[in-house]
Amino acid sequence: MSNFPNLSSHGYQVVRQLGQNRAGGRVTYLAANLKTRQPVVIKHFQFAQTDASWSEYDNYQREIQVLQGLKHPSIPRYLDSFQTPNGFCMVQEYKKAPSLAVPRSFDPDEIKKIAVSLLEILVYLQNRIPTVIHRDIKPENILVDEKINVFLVDFGLARIGDGEVTMSSVAKGTLGFMPPEQLFHRHLTEASDLYSLGATLICLLTGIKSTAIGELIDEDYRINFKHLVPKLSLRWIEWLQKMVEIKPKDRYSNAAAALEALNPIYVMRVPEVKLSQSGLEFKAKKLGERVTQSIAITNSIPDTVLEGNWEVAPHESDPPHTPEEHSWISFDLDKFESNQSNCKIKVNTSRLMANKTYERQVLLHTNSLPETHAVTVKVQTAPIPIATKKLPYIFIASLVALALAGAWVEAEAWSGVVADSGSMGVVMAAFVTLFVAVFGVAAAVAATAAAAVASKLLAKNKIKFAALDTVVALFVTGIVALFVTGFGEQFRGASETVAGFGAVDLGMFITGLGAASLAAICLKRGFSTSLAVGVSLLATALGMSLGIGLQIGLLNPFVMLAVLAVGLPLGTMLFYPPFERARLISNYRKFEQHLIKS
Repeated sequence: MSNFPNLSSHGYQVVRQLGQNRAGGRVTYLAANLKTRQPVVIKHFQFAQTDASWSEYDNYQREIQVLQGLKHPSIPRYLDSFQTPNGFCMVQEYKKAPSLAVPRSFDPDEIKKIAVSLLEILVYLQNRIPTVIHRDIKPENILVDEKINVFLVDFGLARIGDGEVTMSSVAKGTLGFMPPEQLFHRHLTEASDLYSLGATLICLLTGIKSTAIGELIDEDYRINFKHLVPKLSLRWIEWLQKMVEIKPKDRYSNAAAALEALNPIYVMRVPEVKLSQSGLEFKAKKLGERVTQSIAITNSIPDTVLEGNWEVAPHESDPPHTPEEHSWISFDLDKFESNQSNCKIKVNTSRLMANKTYERQVLLHTNSLPETHAVTVKVQTAPIPIATKKLPYIFIASLVALALAGAWVEAEAWSGVVADSGSMGVVMAAFVTLFVAVFGVAAAVAATAAAAVASKLLAKNKIKFAALDTVVALFVTGIVALFVTGFGEQFRGASETVAGFGAVDLGMFITGLGAASLAAICLKRGFSTSLAVGVSLLATALGMSLGIGLQIGLLNPFVMLAVLAVGLPLGTMLFYPPFERARLISNYRKFEQHLIKS
């Protein structure tokens, strides 16, 4: 036998119980109209029960009074009321929709739709004369069906018109959803229901039950929820924060203003990641070189801030690592919070084997959708054995021989002057010979280096000129040699003793051409400008010192000093490339067993 009340005398048959509020002495039933068979909702107020109070009767009379004056599709209509032996019944239109207190999952856009519908209901209530203030908006009093149709129920605490609430009703409402002015017996405004609506939406967005909303309220009585909704747009969060401001004047002035501000807001406006490159390629030119590439990260979505952090994806060949530290890949920006960032990815090839290709993935974790973006990193290490760069030893020896011959011929031409002038003639001969040779050769080599630089600049601009550096060097060398030859003739005078000496300077001219050519060859083989110029000058100087030594004696202290002064640096430069290569190979072999294989 059913425990449901028999309401057939009033024209209704109870089908099942929908809910119960023992403190208010109220039980809600789903019933059917015996005449129309239409479903209805009957609220049975049982004041005769010991845990209920007849003082609640005023609330239900107020609810009837309010509902009788309302006509809105989202507010269930008042249909009927009657007394029972132990209380009172009110009959309303039935809406097949559970309340928001029933656990369900809504996406943020659906929650915005719920918010818009509730604001439209409040706009209707606030546009009535006088204004109707609900005073008890909370998840339990909002019904939402499968199509996101929204209904506002339970107007038992509603009041018509604003103003101060009486002391007898100051505590009525639901803690956590009551605005401070309602809780502390202050003046109620059209912004009062907005606080309750904001708190309700926060419950939906955060998944917090209405009974636990107090967990979000801090010491200043503010609802803190931003940390629980990282995917929401900043404007949506700011809108919610304004809805639940403590002071009414800091909220929207009414539902219409709140609705106008909400409509253009994108709820799920998350950042969008755009990478300047989907993959990075590194190529090391030397063993153990640290190479760097940059990747630009941008976000063009308004009202959002891109946050991210980098991590190297695990690989079976790499030692264990943390997201913050990797053995051979690092980032200058491990974490960032910006809509425009330029991140440098650094690769330390000293941990890798030579002449191998490595491929890894670096992961960018962000607050965008999707959350993780993968960037492929390819690394080509320098070869081993280290590429051999051979100096043109035969050409160097030829230049030494050419400079020796030129200096010997020049010194021979001075023999008469030396015989007539004694030691003073020797000094003059040595000075002029060195000046003619060193100045001419240095100018020629410098021209070669400048021509090589010009050739590289033209190559960068895709302008090709075959052997440009050699042509320019020979041209400049010829001009310098002509100038120096004329200077030598003027210095020696035009006497018969020095007649025809200008022709002897042709030897130094040819030596200059040889030095320029040697420097050009060294540059083309990949040697540095300093090494190319140094070898050319020192080889020429060594040949000249030996040439002069053959005239005045190789055991002459000055000659021996000159040979040592240029011979030792030249020998060091000649043997540096193979020694450096051997050293690098030795260091590599020493650590090879500890290197990452693939």
